Amino acid sequence: MREWAGNCGVTTHLDILPEALLLSPRMSTRVQDERVELLQGTLDLLILRTLQLGPMHGHAVAKAIEFRSDEVLQVEQGSLYPALHRLIKRGWIAVEEGTSENNRRAKFYRLTAKGRKQLTVETSKWDKLAGAIARILQPVEQEGKS
Repeated sequence: MREWAGNCGVTTHLDILPEALLLSPRMSTRVQDERVELLQGTLDLLILRTLQLGPMHGHAVAKAIEFRSDEVLQVEQGSLYPALHRLIKRGWIAVEEGTSENNRRAKFYRLTAKGRKQLTVETSKWDKLAGAIARILQPVEQEGKS
């Protein structure tokens, strides 16, 4: 990744690797230069889990993920909205027009019955993956004790 500062002095991150064309979701930490590539489907899981709390507009979904991660994760709009559209297409969430808390028109996303079932499936997959990674990352001195 290469940084570029345009005429306005704002630093933009440019991907120069061909893999960037795969449109993998991105999240960043509070430090702008630290980026975390998500495993495929992780953002979808986070969105589904967040919408389990109730209908929200896109900005509220991103803020809820940030808040619930103790501000470690920040969802970029360029990843959030394509993910929301993907989830709508799969029938896991639905969208309705509404008015936001600041009196603006907004699209509100909600979990569907199909999405609730998928959330259970995806959570189970995540738990298996996280457990497997945790076992691999165990310190060497614990390997004989498991």
